[in-house]
Amino acid sequence: MPSPYFQNDNYSPLPCAADDPPGVGVRIFDYIRCGIPSPKVFTMYTHCKMLFLSGLILMLSSCSTTAIDDYASNQPRLDPQQFFNGNLSAHGVLKDRSGKVTRYFNASIKAYWKNGVGTLEEKFIFDDGEIQFRNWTLTPTADGYAATAGDVIGAGKAQVSGNAMQLNYVLEINYKGSPLQLKVDDWMWQVDSKTLLNESTLRKWGFKVGSIQLVIVKP
Repeated sequence: MPSPYFQNDNYSPLPCAADDPPGVGVRIFDYIRCGIPSPKVFTMYTHCKMLFLSGLILMLSSCSTTAIDDYASNQPRLDPQQFFNGNLSAHGVLKDRSGKVTRYFNASIKAYWKNGVGTLEEKFIFDDGEIQFRNWTLTPTADGYAATAGDVIGAGKAQVSGNAMQLNYVLEINYKGSPLQLKVDDWMWQVDSKTLLNESTLRKWGFKVGSIQLVIVKP
């Protein structure tokens, strides 16, 4: 967070990675199109095989999952109401499932709090000239924050410990005229009083389909 998701009504699919000429980037919609075959083309055997592999991957991933409490003793201590306050800037990249950088962006963030509820008004400008807007609302809960945005299903759950913040949520995007939901695992680490690193991993059916890395800077 912030997380740009490249939802564009004028979007047209690009070639899959194997057919890409040098320099052609693949957007998040193409990661899913190229990386995760449609269930309609699976045989029953393939279905079973994919389910088994998915379960194995999830099981192995769960064994090595980093917990927010692992950062409890890290400094500087991240206080969302203090860091996400005022005018900030963000600079980052979008990567496809293989780790290849496909897009770059800069963003301006207007962050403020009222009656304990935080608002982040974000404007993203991409290297191809596309502009996107996104607003987050952070509402305090007993164990962190409930995070909502216009394209988030329900409320995401944010937890803070030490210099880290983890936010899990389900994002809904428009893919070929139909809604598509992605699970997002969003991690942030404050490295000093003016700098925060952010990494988001996007998954569909348990498979990683892309990621976003960015830095947020206070003036």
